[in-house]
Amino acid sequence: MNSTFKTRVNDTFDFSLQKDEIVAMDALSRDGAVHIVHNNQSIMVSVEKSDFDKRSYSLKIDGTLYEVIIENELDLLIAEMGLATGEENVSNEVHAPMPGLIIEVAVTEGQEVKEGEVLCVLEAMKMENALLSPKDGTVKFVTVKRGDTVEKGALLIDFEQE
Repeated sequence: MNSTFKTRVNDTFDFSLQKDEIVAMDALSRDGAVHIVHNNQSIMVSVEKSDFDKRSYSLKIDGTLYEVIIENELDLLIAEMGLATGEENVSNEVHAPMPGLIIEVAVTEGQEVKEGEVLCVLEAMKMENALLSPKDGTVKFVTVKRGDTVEKGALLIDFEQE
């Protein structure tokens, strides 16, 4: 199967590459740099910074620094479906994922919280569901208290804008 990769350079230029095009490139790695021959053109690239998990790289070519992000087929499909991944789309609001009873509120207004920290516990269908902070931030306000019944989608907690 010939996978497709989308490459974005400096948040400006987009390129699509097929896996067989990448494999066909003549590349030699040496002393922290990569020498690539593509279309009879010799290019020397040094990798200044890399984040393999985010597929994000800082590359220096002929003294110019380029920020490169590589998206695979799954990333492209998620974008095509209108869904989003990553920090840029983290909401400042926490809503009830289902109707239920608030059995614990673990935060107060003005409190600093870390991503993944328990904000409150919602009991639904005799199961306790811990609602976690989607990001690091400061709680702006809490709209519920212990014993409140909430509907699906109800605003529970709002964060300060950052």
